[in-house]
Amino acid sequence: MDQRVSLVTLGVSDLERARAFYQALGWQPGPSPDHITFFQAGGMVVALWERAALAVDSGIDVDSDTEDTPGSGDSWGGKVVGVNLPSAADVDDQMKDAEAAGATVLRPASTRFWGGYSGVFTDLDGHVWEIAHNPFWTVTEDGQTFLGDGRG
Repeated sequence: MDQRVSLVTLGVSDLERARAFYQALGWQPGPSPDHITFFQAGGMVVALWERAALAVDSGIDVDSDTEDTPGSGDSWGGKVVGVNLPSAADVDDQMKDAEAAGATVLRPASTRFWGGYSGVFTDLDGHVWEIAHNPFWTVTEDGQTFLGDGRG
C-alpha cells in the first residue's frame, strides 16, 4: 500500500456550523458538492461530511454494541483516513494488500454514487481507511491530491 495520506474526512454533527468554524480559522472551501465541504490543505484534502452519512458510506454500524465489529459503535471516532490513487485498478490492488495484511474490509471496492471508485477497511485497531480513485481530482506522481471541479 502506498505510504501516504491524501484525504481526512471528519464526520460532523452540523455541516454549516463546521464549515463556518473552519472558515473562521481562515480556511477557504474548495469546489464541493452540496452535502460535503472540501478544503485543499497543501497536497492533501480535508473534508467535512455529516457524521451519520459518513458512517453509512464507510460501512460503520454506529448502533452496534458488538465489539467484534471493527470501527463500529461508540468506538468509532467519526473520521476516515483516505488514500487517493490514479486508477480503480490501483484501488483493487491496495485493498487486496490491506486484506492480506490483516485488515477487515467494511465495504469492498466498488463504483460509488459520486462517480468514483473506492473501498473501506479497518486496520487491526479499528481505524477506518478509504482507498479511492476520484476521476475528478488530480493525483500527482508523488501522491499529492488536488481538488477538481466540485464533483466527487
